Amino acid sequence: MKGFPHSCAAAASFGLESLVRGEVEALGIHGVRVEDRRVCFDATAAEIARCNLWLRTADRLFVTLAQFPAPGFDALYDGVRRVPWRDWLVPDALVVVEASSVKSRLTAIPSLQSVTKKAIVDAVSPSARMPESGPRYGVHVELRGDVATVSLDTTGPGLNKRGYRRHTGDAPLRENLAAAMVMLSRWDPSRPLADPVCGSGTIAIEAALLAARIAPGARRTFAAESWPTFPASAWKEERASAAEAEVHGLDIRITGSDRDAAVVKAARANAKSAGVSDLVDFRRSDAASFSPEGDYGCVVCNPPYGERLGSEAEARELARDLGKLHRALPTWSFFVLSAREDFPRDFGARATRNRKLYNGNLRCWLYQYFGPLP
Repeated sequence: MKGFPHSCAAAASFGLESLVRGEVEALGIHGVRVEDRRVCFDATAAEIARCNLWLRTADRLFVTLAQFPAPGFDALYDGVRRVPWRDWLVPDALVVVEASSVKSRLTAIPSLQSVTKKAIVDAVSPSARMPESGPRYGVHVELRGDVATVSLDTTGPGLNKRGYRRHTGDAPLRENLAAAMVMLSRWDPSRPLADPVCGSGTIAIEAALLAARIAPGARRTFAAESWPTFPASAWKEERASAAEAEVHGLDIRITGSDRDAAVVKAARANAKSAGVSDLVDFRRSDAASFSPEGDYGCVVCNPPYGERLGSEAEARELARDLGKLHRALPTWSFFVLSAREDFPRDFGARATRNRKLYNGNLRCWLYQYFGPLP
């Protein structure tokens, strides 16, 4: 594997690019720049491993191998074949190609995939077919206009896949979006945090991981860890460093509740899997009777919207219950993710600030109600 530091891109969901940029910079990486739904920077092998282990709000981490004009399929084939694939791929690599096209003359995704795959095979093993019995390499070719960008996916399953969530309810919140909500809430471990509609516990667990400085990728593996061409020492050293960074014996108050006893049981199991069961208190309660302890806390939650889960009438009633809780906790701040534009009306207060985000493909708003700081 040659050419370090290498050009990298952390994929980011709409609205989270600034958070991802801050995370990358906090990991000691300089020259970070934001583009549409991606954060770009140059990184060494160790920094690629570090980003995969530590990025809480990004989707994936790609290494950019080439960028070139591709007005037609011949140009695409030639450009892909010129990539120094033998520096990255082993002869028996299992190559899986994903493709996307935006405002390009090349729009047929299956053709983009097949042409790219043929060029890679011809470059790595021109005299025979690759057996594809070895490690998996995810190749992404993106056409924007008539310019192709070829990248390798170092992550594998998305960065939201922390490895702790064994039990989920209906319409579960992605872990990296939950982490983003906590990070946007201005919360710190000296203040209580509560989720009165916790579901499988993702928001509370992500808050606990953040407080304990547990790397979100510590309990999973990544695609590039299986590549013989990627320095194994980088992963070993970064994992050891992450383990040393963990904080133990914290005295914090993170509470989650749900009216469904089975869901609460699942949340507790997920917290145990994540290694934070001692930091989160899950209890059975509905939002109307939920009563967190302490002052100057943060309620961070993702109530049902009445679309994928629950009825519209139930969603409106739940918004009214959250509004009552807001009025009963005058020193608390509230951060509520909802796909409903009329949520503030039922909540009974106009948000201090709104932030448009996407929960999967569903457009949402993070309604932010700022209370006084301690």
